[in-house]
Amino acid sequence: MTAPVRIGVIGTGFVSDFYMQGLQDLAGWEIPVAASTDAGSAQRFVQKWKLPEWSSDVEGVVKRKDLDLIVIGAPNFVHRDLVVSCAKAGKNVVCTKPLGRNAAEAKEMLEAVRAAGVMHGYAETEVFSPAVVKAREAISNGAIGKVLTVRSREAHPGPHDQWFMTRSLAGGGAMLDMGCHTIEAARYFIGKEVPIVEVMAWGDTLMHGDRTDAEDNAILLCRFADGQIGQSELSWTARGGLDLRNEVYGTEGAIFTDITRETPLRIFSNPGVEYVVEKSESQRGWLFPPIDEAWIYGYRAEMKHFIECVATNTTPRETFEDGYVVNRVLDAGYVSMKSKKWEPVGS
Repeated sequence: MTAPVRIGVIGTGFVSDFYMQGLQDLAGWEIPVAASTDAGSAQRFVQKWKLPEWSSDVEGVVKRKDLDLIVIGAPNFVHRDLVVSCAKAGKNVVCTKPLGRNAAEAKEMLEAVRAAGVMHGYAETEVFSPAVVKAREAISNGAIGKVLTVRSREAHPGPHDQWFMTRSLAGGGAMLDMGCHTIEAARYFIGKEVPIVEVMAWGDTLMHGDRTDAEDNAILLCRFADGQIGQSELSWTARGGLDLRNEVYGTEGAIFTDITRETPLRIFSNPGVEYVVEKSESQRGWLFPPIDEAWIYGYRAEMKHFIECVATNTTPRETFEDGYVVNRVLDAGYVSMKSKKWEPVGS
């Protein structure tokens, strides 16, 4: 039998809970330790998932010799330092989205893992979602001809933690938070070999002005080198829970994915249910819960993929190179948001 991949989890909040859900039905892994600078959070996480050890010494965990992979599910403002530490320690590393708060941070992270020669995985769930993967398979088989436009929407009522709402900590607002998903979806559908060359963006704070100094709504247009357009609609003010949709239009057809609103389960409840869906605002009345969020969002598939890559010493299909591209596109988007013009994507 192949020895299990030993994972150290850094960050014990929202996204790491989804990583744990994604891991539950997979084989070939173990988690000796989970760490957070918030000792209480680390303790609760370890108790919830029945892990053997928690730690508030994040740097100490990164340097441990009994770990094959570090999975970073921590806030944006610590991604760069954590990745650089992992690289110096010779650790394979997976980092949640966005890779950096900006392209400069992402470039530093990419250069660090390249220099160290470690495996680096960009945890972009959107392109591991079963519906999105199936759509890409259909495109690859010629089902809709050449892809011409991709329209993606990611929206919910607002982030679950206040640091998201502070531009200096997060790196941006709704466009950074969710545009990283939709940009990579467009690249996945159209083809990564076709670069995004310029972008145009609008953003404004329409509702959460008392909570954030960043945009809570944005629209981003990405023009690819072969003329295709990716359109992203992003919102922190959309009522009713998480809304994830893609529309892919080609010369011979179209493909739609909708994993949060078109579910096969309907519940009507007067007393209410304990949990419906991520960012849900109501647990009573007519409810439409997804069957398995960790699966439909892509957490299970991406965790399986990264574990297999460590076990077989192969390169993931989503790496820090992809995260760096996305950060460059977002940087250009923020320039456009101010200039109100098409702006080139930097190299």
